[in-house]
Amino acid sequence: MGAGVSLLTVLGDDESGKHLEALLHHSSIRPLLHFDPKLETTVKLRIVARQQQMLRADFESMPQEEVLLAHLDTFRREIASHDAVILSDYGKGGLSHIKKMIQIARDAGKTILIDPKGSDYDRYKGASIITPNRAELAEVTGHWKSEEDLTEKAQNLREHLELQALLLTRSEEGMTLYTSEGKFSVPAEAREVYDVSGAGDTVIAVLATMISAGIPIKKCVEIANRAGGIVVGKLGTATVSFEELFPSGVIE
Repeated sequence: MGAGVSLLTVLGDDESGKHLEALLHHSSIRPLLHFDPKLETTVKLRIVARQQQMLRADFESMPQEEVLLAHLDTFRREIASHDAVILSDYGKGGLSHIKKMIQIARDAGKTILIDPKGSDYDRYKGASIITPNRAELAEVTGHWKSEEDLTEKAQNLREHLELQALLLTRSEEGMTLYTSEGKFSVPAEAREVYDVSGAGDTVIAVLATMISAGIPIKKCVEIANRAGGIVVGKLGTATVSFEELFPSGVIE
């Protein structure tokens, strides 16, 4: 997509951690890595049959506090050189200081996008945008009975968390953006789905990139929706290129 990207994370001092480090060095992503000698790098094992993911097993452990504090110091030092921050919460312990990270980024005037996890959304208070899927939102707000009920729940949560926007990803129903101006929905891109792994990551990454480029938020959502539709048509945790998103060579 042409954006300058840094990856800040905690890894184990093991084969998986070194492999990820090597992958980053061979990409255009700037690695900001903290190695924890007592941590096993989180590994996700996906079982695939006939091009369909059947199940996933996670192998993980929690990082040490001293490594997390060093991780926070790096975040504080690096924030000024970035336009936007994506905090992807996988519930693995790497974002134990997320409240402080949000405050640091907010004080620096940065756009803060959150890919949420779990039921404690108060930890995301003060961010710019969160991007839950339907199951993640329902875990916090409870299930809705109608579109009107959903809108009320989403807007109440957005206001409570002091967010600029809440973007709900809705699989075959597309996406809905909730802001102080109301709601804006885009339909799903019609295509055959092979693998939804990483679709949410693609959406939030493209959203952050487009916002940083100064694109209006509704247009950003349309582009992110298109990107999500492209990657679910690929097997595995795939990426989307600028050429795939914009065949004409112009952002539109």
